[in-house]
Amino acid sequence: MGLMHLRVAAHGAALAVVLIGASGSVVAQTSGKPAIYSCVDPTGKRITSDRPIASCSDREQRELNADGSVKRIVPPSMTGDERTEAEAREREAAAERAMRVEALRRDRNLLARFPNEAAHNKAREAALEDTRKSVKISEARLTLLASERKPLMDETEFYVGKPLPTKLRTQIDANDAATDAQRSLIQNQQAEIIRINALYDAELQRLRRLWGGAQPGTLGALPPADAASGSRKAAGK
Repeated sequence: MGLMHLRVAAHGAALAVVLIGASGSVVAQTSGKPAIYSCVDPTGKRITSDRPIASCSDREQRELNADGSVKRIVPPSMTGDERTEAEAREREAAAERAMRVEALRRDRNLLARFPNEAAHNKAREAALEDTRKSVKISEARLTLLASERKPLMDETEFYVGKPLPTKLRTQIDANDAATDAQRSLIQNQQAEIIRINALYDAELQRLRRLWGGAQPGTLGALPPADAASGSRKAAGK
């Protein structure tokens, strides 16, 4: 009986080794299995698959590990309209982020360029200088054209009731055209002076708040960059 018991024990030990090896192999195989997707479809039926389940694209799906634990929750797929709306929201959010970054950068540049109001006033005068000179040049040109026109008009008195000579008519027309051009130029130059002053006025209001302690980038939108760059170019002369 002692020998029999030894044989049974030995057989049992060998069987245990085999079972342990087999169970280890099963665990190894199980751990290598792909994740499983599970959901309850619109009819109430639970479905499992080794890939996302198309019939549950409008509802949550659970991605399970090989041991049955939940790896993650897969949200419902968006419809075309929902995807369009989400993309539009993301574009809007990205634009807002870019605007905040740009406002921060430009506020810092303003503070670096204009540490006080005197520096800003000096830059304003520099930006206006060339345009004011152009206005004076155009006004002088108008005065000259008026003086050139007077003898021409005096000469027309000899042709009252008669057609003017071609040469005289051409000279008068040329004088009129040059006068209109200079007046139009002066209007444009005066509009440019208004634009520059408006830009610097807006900048000054912003700078006063920044000088007063407001944080750069927190004051909203700034004037268009092209207008600001134009004033900066003029101010740098």
